[in-house]
Amino acid sequence: MKFLNSLKNKNLTGKICLLRVDFNITDADLHGYQRGLTRRIPLRIESILPTIKFLTKRGAKVVILSHRGRPRSRINADKNADLRGYTLKPFAKIISQSLKKPVHFIDFKKGFNLSKISETIARGSIFLLENLRFFPGEDKNDQEFAKSLAFLGTFYINDAFAFSHRPAASMAGIPKFLPSYAGLLLEKEIKNLSRVMKKPKKPLVIILGGAKISDKICLIENFKNKADCFLIGGAIANTFLAAQGLPVNNSLYDKKATLAARKFLKTGKIILPLDTAVFKRQILDIGVKTIEKYSKIIKNAKTIIWNGPMGYIEDKRFRKGSLAILEAILKSRAFSAIGGGETTGLLKLKTYNLKPNIFVSTGGGAMLEFLAGKKMSGIEALKNNKLN
Repeated sequence: MKFLNSLKNKNLTGKICLLRVDFNITDADLHGYQRGLTRRIPLRIESILPTIKFLTKRGAKVVILSHRGRPRSRINADKNADLRGYTLKPFAKIISQSLKKPVHFIDFKKGFNLSKISETIARGSIFLLENLRFFPGEDKNDQEFAKSLAFLGTFYINDAFAFSHRPAASMAGIPKFLPSYAGLLLEKEIKNLSRVMKKPKKPLVIILGGAKISDKICLIENFKNKADCFLIGGAIANTFLAAQGLPVNNSLYDKKATLAARKFLKTGKIILPLDTAVFKRQILDIGVKTIEKYSKIIKNAKTIIWNGPMGYIEDKRFRKGSLAILEAILKSRAFSAIGGGETTGLLKLKTYNLKPNIFVSTGGGAMLEFLAGKKMSGIEALKNNKLN
């Protein structure tokens, strides 16, 4: 696999880069920034700016490709559906303000002739194409659609780690037709997540929370012999408690996953909450004793992986456990990889100064699949590229 850094001494004037990024950002995050509720731009936008700067500095024209949401389901249900919530147009303004350069938004529906990109005189020009998921060929990995996209550029960069586990046309298809590279963000993700996978310093502590244990089973399986322990919270903890025959009352848990939970309990590495915060017969956060226990374990760790909150953080009454875990990690000297939208979202609640030993991944499901050792379509497409 080739990395963008291999082009650092190249003059890219006259070249057109198709840059695949992931702007699949929630309305809450996007509108929060637009309305000034948060000063920091969303992580997935901020993280791809270095790659754009790298390219434009060397004279390349950049055509940004992305998706947002699942508009096809709305289109299939109603051809006249309101799709304003799926447009990428707001991102053109945010990128333009961040880079202090114009970003030209291209709306397919207005019949823009995409070949005009190659006719643009200015070196370093930046374009943003409308949501690729407006086209059925994107999610179907249609090769003709991939080929039509590839026709727009002279080389391709994948900087969409968070979407690299999806076999879409713009991820797995385009590299069949163009010289292709991993962008600066994708390189950073691969190197940092590989670090916690291959030779992590011990003790290795993995913290897992969130709603679905099914999303994390493969990660636990891959690390059950490497990790020293797994600190469990969220609804995942409820599933482990239910697997032991303990009452969880009205709490969210995965009944189908209790068999897998019992298997992992036999490893002796699963550490469950000592106490919990309960509201209306639902377990919604870890308790004070658990926070104290987990924090002590985190303090002694040398490597930490965290994916998934410890409680129902949508309600500020039940964020205490997750924020305490975050504080413990930030104080730790361990190399830590943090990922998952809800987990990294905690960093927006106040200004944190992240030390070099903290890596914040842009991926949620992608991070889990990478750490589970699964092959990811977007990354495999780069590995198989023979056109460089």
